[in-house]
Amino acid sequence: MWLNGRKTEPAYTDSGSQMLSIDDVSEARKRIAGVASQTPLVESPALSQAFGGRIFLKLECFQPTKVFKIRGAYNKISRVPGGKVVAASSGNHGVAVAYVSRLLGKQSTIVVPENAVKEKVDTIKEYGAEVLKFGRFSDDRVKKAREIAAETSAVFIHPFDDHDIIAGQGTIGIEIVEQMKEVDSVVVPVGGGGLISGIATAVKSMKPSAKVFGSEPTGSSKLGPALKNGHIVRIEHPRSIADGLRTNSLGQLPFKICRRLVDGAFEVSEDQILRSMKLLAREHVFAEPSAAVPLAALFSKSNRSRMGQEIVLVISGGNVAHSLLKKIL
Repeated sequence: MWLNGRKTEPAYTDSGSQMLSIDDVSEARKRIAGVASQTPLVESPALSQAFGGRIFLKLECFQPTKVFKIRGAYNKISRVPGGKVVAASSGNHGVAVAYVSRLLGKQSTIVVPENAVKEKVDTIKEYGAEVLKFGRFSDDRVKKAREIAAETSAVFIHPFDDHDIIAGQGTIGIEIVEQMKEVDSVVVPVGGGGLISGIATAVKSMKPSAKVFGSEPTGSSKLGPALKNGHIVRIEHPRSIADGLRTNSLGQLPFKICRRLVDGAFEVSEDQILRSMKLLAREHVFAEPSAAVPLAALFSKSNRSRMGQEIVLVISGGNVAHSLLKKIL
């Protein structure tokens, strides 16, 4: 739409459970340009030698917020009406929502778990958001955030079960295919499924031969069981050092997309996650536990046999607790 010689956004409408397309992801890419960075995609010779094939790292830890969540958050919040937003987050989504809200002049409230990583909470507050600690699990936070939204007339920003959020995360997939045209597989960490469903939409549209796999902690495994059983599987008490992946279940829309486009999911142990963080630290990449989960999948020869030779690991963020980083180093 054009007005007085300038292109304007159409009026915002909530697309709800509408299936995602590559056009949606492409529009998101235009929208977030200049806010989210196009992150580097680099080969790690050390990891390639250790695991065979060629291992590439998509370094989302180099975003302004040190995590990929800025992509979806800006794509969503830049389109919603009103001056107030509220979000539920284990930490990183909250950081992104607070950062974007500050850019756009909106008030933000973030509901985080009672045991949230201190550094993430501190960053959320530094960006000017109000923080409320509530419960320990994702469903508790989402319910509380929705209540706050209803009481304050704010717009609720879901961390993963949202069309615009997923489209924003999918811009990573476009970049991967443009940066590495011969990619065989992309391995993505899985919490609620927003990241992998967006990436899968872009990658499968642009390069159908490429495979997309999820990687998730054994104590918080949802994608693998959901794909196996044909329906969303709920975990009452998800457990893992990878706090960003401890959701109770996949989102409805991510599950629909993953069931159609994702090639499989791998489970990894806590020890493998820690070992992966150490390997990445040797590469001068300080990944938080959730971001190290894709690398952890490579410890299994059976997993690697499904991936081909040109493998991209999505290193989703670098907001690692200082105490854990000290332990790793």
